[in-house]
Amino acid sequence: MSPTGRTAIGESRAPGYDRPVRFPYVLFDFDGTVVDSGPIILASMKYATSTILGRDIPDAELMASVGGPGLEAQMETFGPGRVAELVAAYRAHNEPLHAELVSFAGVTDVLAEFVREGRRLGVVSAKRHATVMLGFAAVPVGQYFDVVVGGDEVPRQKPAPDGLLLALERLGASPHEAAYVGDSPFDMEAARSAGLYAVGVAWGGIHDGSALTAADVVVGEPSELLAVL
Repeated sequence: MSPTGRTAIGESRAPGYDRPVRFPYVLFDFDGTVVDSGPIILASMKYATSTILGRDIPDAELMASVGGPGLEAQMETFGPGRVAELVAAYRAHNEPLHAELVSFAGVTDVLAEFVREGRRLGVVSAKRHATVMLGFAAVPVGQYFDVVVGGDEVPRQKPAPDGLLLALERLGASPHEAAYVGDSPFDMEAARSAGLYAVGVAWGGIHDGSALTAADVVVGEPSELLAVL
């Protein structure tokens, strides 16, 4: 049984389904890739910085590092010396909003097809593990993932490869067997650094697709993942 409660991958394979796949292991970023969380992240960033710092920071500046160095590092750039207050305000505002999350259209169908093909899937997120679980409570996709690695489980955040390498270790997989799907330049750099195939997605709404210059390929719709992977 996986950490998310799913049975072993061999038990998930459809009888007689033997189409070869390019990557038997596929890892996903969470925010802006699986779930449409950009609006709640922005709302909470604005709340924290305006409440604690009394500042009105442009949206683009607030969102520039989302998915990368981690919440504490982001807040350090806005309010040096007030990181603990900013993080506490952000989380108090943000965590209840997870109940409003939805997945991007088509993502659940792709995840289900990957599992039917016999692949093993994982999430590697800058979010804390517990916060990813909040997302799973609202968006019922947790059953598709064999492993979840949160940003609080590794010493270095993306673009460092630590989270991806830990996920592969838990899956018993090698980098050349795996791809990482994400919406940020930090995701693409982490995939490259870890030796995974880097798949950028342009539907996230947090980062512009033009920023995914380190990607091996960029896709515009979830269904395209079936062809490139």
